[in-house]
Amino acid sequence: MQVDVAIIGLGPVGGILASLLGKLGLSVAVFEREASYYALPRAVHYDGESMRVFQAIDIAQEMTALSILTPGMKYVNAQGQLLVDWPRPAEVGSQNWHSSYRFHQPDLEKTLAQALPRWPNIQRHYRCDVFALDEAQDGVTVRYEDLSNGKLNTLGAKYVVGCDGARSIVRRFIGSEMQDLGLHERWLVFDVLLKKPWSVLGDYTVQFCDPSRPATYVRGVGNRRRWEIMLLPEDNAAEIVHPDKIWSLLEKWITPRDADLERGVVYTFHSVLAKQWRKGRLLLAGDSAHQTPPFLGQGLCAGIRDAANLAWKLHAVVRGQLNDTILDTYQEERHPHVAEYIKQAVQMGNLIQARDAEAVAERDRQLSERPRHMKNLSPVLGRSALNDAKNYAGTLSHQPKLDADRLMDDIAGLDFAILSLPGAFAPADIQALCNAAPVPVVALQANTPQARAWLESIGTQAAVIRPDRYLLGLANDLLELESVLHKLQALQSRRTEQAGHAAASHA
Repeated sequence: MQVDVAIIGLGPVGGILASLLGKLGLSVAVFEREASYYALPRAVHYDGESMRVFQAIDIAQEMTALSILTPGMKYVNAQGQLLVDWPRPAEVGSQNWHSSYRFHQPDLEKTLAQALPRWPNIQRHYRCDVFALDEAQDGVTVRYEDLSNGKLNTLGAKYVVGCDGARSIVRRFIGSEMQDLGLHERWLVFDVLLKKPWSVLGDYTVQFCDPSRPATYVRGVGNRRRWEIMLLPEDNAAEIVHPDKIWSLLEKWITPRDADLERGVVYTFHSVLAKQWRKGRLLLAGDSAHQTPPFLGQGLCAGIRDAANLAWKLHAVVRGQLNDTILDTYQEERHPHVAEYIKQAVQMGNLIQARDAEAVAERDRQLSERPRHMKNLSPVLGRSALNDAKNYAGTLSHQPKLDADRLMDDIAGLDFAILSLPGAFAPADIQALCNAAPVPVVALQANTPQARAWLESIGTQAAVIRPDRYLLGLANDLLELESVLHKLQALQSRRTEQAGHAAASHA
């Protein structure tokens, strides 16, 4: 038996990628060593771009109900003086979602697990451990053990994606080394469940830049609260996770009378990037490709962006619409993009973790007098055959409401879209370009004030929007529009070209 794509790992990134591919109609097999989703908290933040991906796989409504908005993050020194302020707007943004959400990761994993059966073309293999990947010219043989009975099995796939975390077996078979971006520190992460109303630290995330013991406080959903405290060189990791020790570290804020300790674990926060994300039919996504310190809350978000970038490209290749060189654009675009987030996370981590007395004094002097005000990052994708860095190519699109108050992505689905100002182009001309493209393209009219305002703000008559909702480019006339779409024609599969020639000859 052969499937189109095998995914190793059914965490959030694997589940989201499977959902995208399943909705696109590909056959998918997902392998997960555990019997079910992980029940303890891990990631606690996602952003508006992530919510657009949830919207694409039809779980946005569920995740909205399971999440809360966060007003932002503050960095304070040992004296409580504000050093950095990172507020989040209370209103929805340009993507028609809020910019920052808090959630409980098991809620997301449960939601994904319940959503996957919507697509009968997705197989889930729980308690199955993949131990070998045999790549051939036309596919990959996945060899795995069913841990419930010890039976060894195989399954064929056209492509394999490793969403299997920091110790990825897929990365091992690719043979990729890791690029070190410079931050590796041990932190104690512990979650508590409030037993009664408690408002000592409020709703903001607080980074305590205290050289005696750097720490982080996170307001979770419902009665959940999290603290992260940096281990000092003399700390023993096995001893510091003892409940008595954890409560002693928290006593200035909260006590066992206020909350129950759910878990405490020591993590080493890493900042690394895989040097090679693809080898033939093997690819990486999520933590198998990159790991970031949590100081920007972008670890999960980066993996979700990987899934959105990769899904439509795999679909186009498997369906014979585009040739497989488009898969090279995945790392070309995503690697520098995620690197920007990791580098800023390292910078902020160094600010929080500073312990040298002179460096701390200088930091506090500069920032307490004039606190730094942060805004959300929104890097451009790396240069690729799809992104020539011209006409806003590689930037994240807005998501305006269109006719009947519908969101743009709901109308476009998982296809490319051309959003143009009314009257800018003859409908027949736009439709002819859509029909000539090697992939499905939907023509949309910017017929609402919100849509017109966006196009006018970037000085264009039309925007060509990719399925991952990044811009392919802008155009002010038909020739420019044709030129933008030519990026896809240049990657057209020979099978698509031959089918087009055959259809033309029959006509």
